Amino acid sequence: MSTLFTPLTLRSLTIPNRVWMAPMCMYSAADQGPHTGAPTDFHLTHLASRAAGGTGLVMTEATAVRPDGRISPWDLGLWNDQQQQAFTRITQAIRDHGSVPAIQLAHAGRKAATDRPWNGGRALTRDQGAWTPVAPSAHPFEGLHHPHELTTDEITRLVADFTASAERARDAGFQVAEIHGAHGYLLNSFLSPVANHRTDHYGGSLDNRMRLPLEVARAVRAVWPQDLPLFFRTSATDWLTENPDDPRQGWTGNDTVRLAKELQAVGVDLLDVSTGGMVHDAQIPAEPDYQVPLASQARRGSGIATSAVGIIVDPRQAEDIVAGGHADATMLGRQLLREPYWAQRARTELDEQPDWPEQYGYAVTR
Repeated sequence: MSTLFTPLTLRSLTIPNRVWMAPMCMYSAADQGPHTGAPTDFHLTHLASRAAGGTGLVMTEATAVRPDGRISPWDLGLWNDQQQQAFTRITQAIRDHGSVPAIQLAHAGRKAATDRPWNGGRALTRDQGAWTPVAPSAHPFEGLHHPHELTTDEITRLVADFTASAERARDAGFQVAEIHGAHGYLLNSFLSPVANHRTDHYGGSLDNRMRLPLEVARAVRAVWPQDLPLFFRTSATDWLTENPDDPRQGWTGNDTVRLAKELQAVGVDLLDVSTGGMVHDAQIPAEPDYQVPLASQARRGSGIATSAVGIIVDPRQAEDIVAGGHADATMLGRQLLREPYWAQRARTELDEQPDWPEQYGYAVTR
């Protein structure tokens, strides 16, 4: 059996293989009335089809824990009963296909209130439904809204918002919760000295900058079922200190190892390793496997399980990542948009028996 298609057990949950669907924003949630932020029939089809395609874990896109935490007015959210109810049929559909339903809980921070990317992703105007984003410091991301600097009382409420959303995710049937701490969004912006210029106990030293992400992880772990795993997505580097010509000091792979150890101590089971998103002009060497060394570094340096993501497109490439001990699982994003049944093709190429739904299997294997 290929390593890619061996099960992975985290706590009491066994995930059937190491081909996982990465969270990808679709900007297609309901955007009016009490159902604002709720998933639609599009999301049901989109997510369930990847489960039917043999993907072992299917993760929703970034799902905001409060209204001002959305990237756009068309982002998913999980702060009310209507949203929770709409998610319930999706988790059931994913489980019916033998996959694990996972949710990424998020707050966009200073990168909120923007248009859909296919419209340019620019900052929306008030007339278009924009709101004032929040951030660790009143420093905007290039070209976006000027954010409000969070007070300590507001930070405390944010922790409660993540906790309440995690409880709703649990009750909606999700088996994995992931805290979004990457790509320049709120928790990531607290971690990086590029965005965090605070002088209180949430800024300055590495310990202080890690404080809020760790508070969120600890609070979510307290309400998440003890037999189910908790993930944390991180940007393992801002891609700044790797460039000797850039004077900015950003987050690094060594910082990520330190964070991974602290997250593990508060009950996080897997670090979902991505990179970038903190500044608009980072020089990112985007090519196959470009983020895998950082997943491997975090895994070796801390002992935490990791997943690798980023231009993973070939089955043998994915097999080598897991079999080589660089990560415990692979996250596929755009490749699964292009090819929802990638996992079935990968099984064949790796000399495994495809695992089609019975409605398809009798036809495609003849």
